[in-house]
Amino acid sequence: MVKSNALRKTEDYRLDAIFHALSDTTRRSILRDVATGEKTMNEVARPYRLTLAAVSKHVKVLEEAELVARERRGSFHLVRLNAERLREAEEWIAYYERFWTTRLDAMAKFLEGEEG
Repeated sequence: MVKSNALRKTEDYRLDAIFHALSDTTRRSILRDVATGEKTMNEVARPYRLTLAAVSKHVKVLEEAELVARERRGSFHLVRLNAERLREAEEWIAYYERFWTTRLDAMAKFLEGEEG
């Protein structure tokens, strides 16, 4: 099936947003934290030497990439992981895995040949 340019651009935009969000150590750490369960913004911010506003900006980037969802319940803002979005990045990386696997296999054969 051939994808339309509009669909491809939408997928590219989403993948760009995901990899941008994952490019920051703090955001990756936040994802790990919320992977264990839903957390309030105060709980998300607690381990970092950042202001609540700075952590909120990180969470916003994660939200824009749809890696987390933020929900308001009463006076609390709760953050939870949206792991399904990570699947898109995993699929993109998996496509290229065959290239490095092939090279590693070739290197292993080469090294085995030197040992024998």
